[in-house]
Amino acid sequence: MRHEEKLKLERELLTAIKNRRQALAELLETYSDHGRYEDRIYRFYHQSFKIYAIQDSTATIVAELQSLMPERELNPFFRQIVEEGTGNEFEMSCNEDWLRHTRPIVEAFFHARFMLEMCVRYANLEEPPQTLPSGWAAVLYLYGLR
Repeated sequence: MRHEEKLKLERELLTAIKNRRQALAELLETYSDHGRYEDRIYRFYHQSFKIYAIQDSTATIVAELQSLMPERELNPFFRQIVEEGTGNEFEMSCNEDWLRHTRPIVEAFFHARFMLEMCVRYANLEEPPQTLPSGWAAVLYLYGLR
């Protein structure tokens, strides 16, 4: 991709983030509260089937991230992590190998929430920066712009 095209897309992404700043911040706040963050991660350590509910949170965040640039596929690593960490159903046999069944669920949530947090953090940029903060660079990778 040519530098000019890449910069144009970065500006489009930043504009989309700025336009959705309030909604993104509210979503981040929602998935940072006790019930949807603290308690859900506790459920992982408690070996509670309730950790499976975090998959809906992941899907909601990913849908919002995708809506910022719907014409662009999200990063293949990110998509694989989300795919492996969503759409899973609890069965009693999952308790026998808890980490194998639930770590992908938690990992997908953490990656999605991280990208959301970085979008909110860098929503106040005036222009795409020349020297990239790591969080903004991660967002660019999410949209295949780095």
